Amino acid sequence: MNRKTPPNNTAGVDPSQKYTAFKPIDLPDRQWPGRVITAPPIWCSVDLRDGNQALIEPMDGPRKRRMFALLVEMGFKEIEVGFPSASQTDFDFVRALIEEDLIPDDVTIQVLTQSRDHLIERTFESIAGARRAIVHLYNSTSTLQRRVVFGLDQAGIVDIAVKGAEQIRDLAKGMSGTEIIHQYSPESFTGTEMVFAKEICEAVMDVWQPTPQKKTIFNLPATVEMSTPNIYADQIEWFHRNIKNRDSIVLSLHPHNDRGTGVAAAELGVMAGADRIEGTLFGNGERTGNVDVVNLGLNLFTQGVDPGIDFSDIDRLRETAEYCNQLPVHPRHPYAGDLVYTAFSGSHQDAIKKGMAAMKQSNSGLWEVPYLPIDPQDVGRSYEAVVRINSQSGKGGVAYILQTEYGLDLPRKLQAAFTQKVQEEADTSGKEITPHKIWSLFEQTYLTPRQPYAFVEHRSVPDTHASEKRVLTAMITVDGTKREIRGSGNGPIAAFVDALRRDCGVEVKVHDYHEHAVSSGADAKAVAYVEAEAADGTIYWGVGRHANIVVASLDAVLSAVNQMVAAEPKAPGRAA
Repeated sequence: MNRKTPPNNTAGVDPSQKYTAFKPIDLPDRQWPGRVITAPPIWCSVDLRDGNQALIEPMDGPRKRRMFALLVEMGFKEIEVGFPSASQTDFDFVRALIEEDLIPDDVTIQVLTQSRDHLIERTFESIAGARRAIVHLYNSTSTLQRRVVFGLDQAGIVDIAVKGAEQIRDLAKGMSGTEIIHQYSPESFTGTEMVFAKEICEAVMDVWQPTPQKKTIFNLPATVEMSTPNIYADQIEWFHRNIKNRDSIVLSLHPHNDRGTGVAAAELGVMAGADRIEGTLFGNGERTGNVDVVNLGLNLFTQGVDPGIDFSDIDRLRETAEYCNQLPVHPRHPYAGDLVYTAFSGSHQDAIKKGMAAMKQSNSGLWEVPYLPIDPQDVGRSYEAVVRINSQSGKGGVAYILQTEYGLDLPRKLQAAFTQKVQEEADTSGKEITPHKIWSLFEQTYLTPRQPYAFVEHRSVPDTHASEKRVLTAMITVDGTKREIRGSGNGPIAAFVDALRRDCGVEVKVHDYHEHAVSSGADAKAVAYVEAEAADGTIYWGVGRHANIVVASLDAVLSAVNQMVAAEPKAPGRAA
């Protein structure tokens, strides 16, 4: 591979030589690849802490309250509400939640603290009076941080964790009326040797003495995503299988997204034995973000697993997150972006249209529409923007718009003919063609032209000379002047075509005919489509709309004839 030297690299060294591959985990009998997720994990939102600390402008009190209210409404039962020992704003927010009784009985708040005496004391001050709180202790354990940040060996790092755990244990004993749940994170777990991660967690476990009835949460953060998701899964499975007293711990994940695979890592981590996931709405967080719980939850939803979180109004969730974080959600963001249920490609549009039709016909209850992994209505979206038209679109998309927006079920040949006109408009403008513009083009092409011929009225009686035929007399206008024409045929269309030939000199053959209703009730209208051939062999489609299907059919014939005249101004049919 040819690689240019970065402009600041004056030494001319190949930048790729600065990095080494992540060492795989020795787990030849790994079990997670054969497992399937059949139930949601325990969810813990860290929007108000991990997400908040990553904002350009951290949330103020009102934005924090709005985010907390949203998380509660969505159904989160564990919410990390801040780092109260590090920020007066966080401390005051935690106190407000408790003193104003804003925490529902079934919701547990979580507070984060480093393993330092004064920070732990301040943390316990913040949660005084809470019914229940998770105190989340952490310290860095990775080989890199031990070497370049703390300058400590493994024993020194274990000592930090144990002293913090002991202080939390002792303070918890004095918290009357407040249930304290212990949580420990070996920060930068992904950069920590597995044996050492187990050792430090078991040292903390020895202090807290968890039981199956009162479990400790061990949270294993991918503080920096350092490997492919399968290696993270191996790390989680190794820990799951080797930690002592597994039935007395809740195994939690806290994936970040530095490699862009945080969602995959979380899913594989659950398959590997994890019980719980900490993440944020839409993945807000440091650098490339935390794992996205919306993405994770709706991934479960597509597999028939109830995520236990309410995503039924995805647009409101997104709008609230954008307001609180003051960061936009990308229009291509999975499940939530403005464009994720929209198809511009012609082949995609055609498949979606056919899938929708098949769903309606089968009435099976199963969602089976190509290119749409979930029903947009399940997350509060409509079908209005599923298909949008630009220069990449095809007849399926145009037909879908006319059917869903205006009730017209165009024959396939007419779809192709009209799509050419839409394509020309899109190529000329270079822009998206809105449903309104599509309808305007359709009207201009098939419905509006009433010159030179326009239908007024008709009547028909049996043909006295041929019992299988009828005689039709119609009043039309030619260039605005009324004219009566008369013809016979085995149906009203055939008789009308005969009348146009006899009295107006219009040579036209009708090859195909379709009709359908566009509404129900007293104001129902019918739409008729005719495929007509001019004397020179050119095909024209005509469209007519009327409450009376016969009138709609005759109007459709004139729609085609008017297009013939417009294309060949000197063609027969303009007789005085």
